[in-house]
Amino acid sequence: MKKLVILSDTHGLLREQVLTELDTADVIIHAGDINTPAIVETLQSYGETHIVRGNNDKEWAERLPQSLRVTIEGVCFFLAHNKKDVPKDLTDVDVIVYGHSHKYFTEITNGVLWLNPGSCGKQRFDLEITLCRMTVDAGTYRFEKVLIDH
Repeated sequence: MKKLVILSDTHGLLREQVLTELDTADVIIHAGDINTPAIVETLQSYGETHIVRGNNDKEWAERLPQSLRVTIEGVCFFLAHNKKDVPKDLTDVDVIVYGHSHKYFTEITNGVLWLNPGSCGKQRFDLEITLCRMTVDAGTYRFEKVLIDH
């Protein structure tokens, strides 16, 4: 069993409560709009990290993939920053993680979880500041929304 913290749209800010969540994680997934290499380095200092590039991640992030497929404890994830960049013919995936909208969203469609962890960086409009906590084990997963105080 592994504990995951799934986040997106940090936009150069890792809040104290986010760092506390990261401290409990076995794996970190970031769906883009990181904004600085220092954030990537901080995330990687916690251990296994999977990151895709967002639309605000410029030249410094050219080495980061636009999309990524990774299997953790038998659960196959597909990561992209923008939902529109998820291929229509995607197969053999259990969870699709994306960001960009800053709005937490989950929906299971044809057996696939579509998950947007929202934004846990700078607050935008009156949107909640959120991330997702997930446990994966032997091909199954459980997840919960985490509200971040601001």
